[in-house]
Amino acid sequence: MSIELRHIHLNVGDGTLHVVEAGEPHGRPYLFLHGWPESWRTWRDIMALAAPDARAIAIDLPGVGESTATGGGGVKRHVAVRVHELIQTLGLTDLTLVGHDAGGMVAYAYLRQYPQIARVVIMNTVIPGVEPWTEVLKNPYIWHFGLHTVPTLPETLVQGHQAEYFDYFYDVLSVDPSKITPKSRAAHAAAYGSDVSLTAGFDFYRAFAQDAQDNAASATSAAIRTPLLYLRGQSEGGNIATYAAGFREAGIENLTTALVPNAGHFAQEEAPAEVWRLIRKFAAQ
Repeated sequence: MSIELRHIHLNVGDGTLHVVEAGEPHGRPYLFLHGWPESWRTWRDIMALAAPDARAIAIDLPGVGESTATGGGGVKRHVAVRVHELIQTLGLTDLTLVGHDAGGMVAYAYLRQYPQIARVVIMNTVIPGVEPWTEVLKNPYIWHFGLHTVPTLPETLVQGHQAEYFDYFYDVLSVDPSKITPKSRAAHAAAYGSDVSLTAGFDFYRAFAQDAQDNAASATSAAIRTPLLYLRGQSEGGNIATYAAGFREAGIENLTTALVPNAGHFAQEEAPAEVWRLIRKFAAQ
């Protein structure tokens, strides 16, 4: 899909965020947060679909790719503060915040801290401290959660082998791995090419224990009435009803869920047209 992209670097916190925009500058804004092991590039097809009348914005998360701002050791409430600073700098209103994987964890942390946001979409992730978190941690197929929390070891093993290591996850967790194109894979690997960016990615996992504490604490505060859409790839493991129950137990009152057909974990790259249809429909309600 052809698309005109506008790249800028904005001062946020102690560094800069790499911000990529497409579409109508005065259109309804959508801000997209990637997960691991991805970069802003994972949203390119979604941005192309949104571009005719929406303002589509994607970023490299702090420390990843061309973003130099730090994310507080990967703690999602700290990353959410950086996102909020960006939103204020850009003057975004009537915003739909969309997060996938670790970006979805950031979107949840943002929602708990800044519930005045118009709406939030969380995709293909479990939220630390929100059920079924405890069950996911027991799943032996989620082995990388443990490995990535070990200090320095994953960096030692993966540095210089980013493409091969990341390919494993794209190939295992996608319905059709070819949907994660060579160009996209190369862009993601490059985004974690430096020692600093590689550590920033693994720090998202090292922060899970703190994230779980933060999210459990926030669940005792006032209920959240901000509309939340939770999406999962239809072929990704886990019962979406269990995730919905966890959100509601945590105080999310206005929840919608949907499954993305013909998609696994990387739904935004596997089935971008359907993902964008669901997001746009949600935002229009």
